[in-house]
Amino acid sequence: MPSHLSRRNVLLAGAAAGSALALSAVPAHAHGRPRRPFGRYGSPSARLTSTTLYVHPRGAGDFTGLQAAVDAATGTGRTLVIAPGVYRETVSVPADRTGMTWIGASEDPRDVVVVFDNAAGTPKPDGSGTYGTSGSATTTLRPDGFTARRITFANDWLRADHPGVSGTQAVAVKAMGDRSAFFDCRFLGHQDTLYADSASLDTVARQYFARCYAEGDVDFVFGRATAVFEDCDFRTLIRPDLTSAPSGFVFAPSTAVANPHGFLVTRSRISSEAPDGFYKLARPWVPSSDPTARPMLTVRDTHLGPGIDAVAPYTNMASGHPWQDQRFAEYRNTGPGAVITVPANRPQLTPAQAATHTRHAWLGDWRPQA
Repeated sequence: MPSHLSRRNVLLAGAAAGSALALSAVPAHAHGRPRRPFGRYGSPSARLTSTTLYVHPRGAGDFTGLQAAVDAATGTGRTLVIAPGVYRETVSVPADRTGMTWIGASEDPRDVVVVFDNAAGTPKPDGSGTYGTSGSATTTLRPDGFTARRITFANDWLRADHPGVSGTQAVAVKAMGDRSAFFDCRFLGHQDTLYADSASLDTVARQYFARCYAEGDVDFVFGRATAVFEDCDFRTLIRPDLTSAPSGFVFAPSTAVANPHGFLVTRSRISSEAPDGFYKLARPWVPSSDPTARPMLTVRDTHLGPGIDAVAPYTNMASGHPWQDQRFAEYRNTGPGAVITVPANRPQLTPAQAATHTRHAWLGDWRPQA
């Protein structure tokens, strides 16, 4: 089984190889010409559009870092084409960059990695305290209409490196805007990897994840967004600091009570590095900032591997908010983790109910462009 340290090396290996290829002057195998760092997406001398900016870690683009490109990309509808490489930085996209698109120039999301290693308990450099969960995010995305394609978002902070830190939440992405879409992206971390959130308690943020991959251990897909995960892969990791179950929880929605739609997982797969039954499918998060939250999760037409505890796949985060009082449901799932042995622990939709738990119902009049 891979260690946490080797996982960090593997995380970066694909991007380093991609970066080396992009910088190489060796002709491409098939075409006998130098590999273009931005692939089929143009270059600073041949822009796709006047609103396209190019990012390259070694200076072949308009900018060498993502935050610098974001700062320059004022207005709406800007596109960042990102060359293969490891971008070790935190990136914060303001809400006024509406309609922004990030494109990984490689056809493989492993080649373009945005990564940093802050955790909730990491002290801020100015001595004003620690970052907290939201502040730990490698990438914070506030604008409506944001789209990302073929990019790895990661937080490689490791518990083993910081045994005295209690705030072990370490977010790779915090997405807050409405109509946020992620296609063929990866989200890597451990605790609180993917924060699917909204800008405020009374704001609905619809988010769509297609053919994505997310991994982690504790609540690694969480938040109050109206989020659809379609044809995605989720993987639970080994916890070397724990010897007994549960090692963690895949989902931790915090849906506002007035919101009829929380997380929807459909036609996806959940696998595990950990021993069989060591992970819960979900637990409800009712944050102190919203004590009336009624978390919602529907998992349907999805393969649940043996890592999921089939007998008791749900548990409580706080005793005052039992999972049975929340909006958890399943429908037509398969795999060892989906076997119903205690029906009371596996709330199932009827076919009539399932007909209303769909991508179109969750996203309304928004149709993400694949």
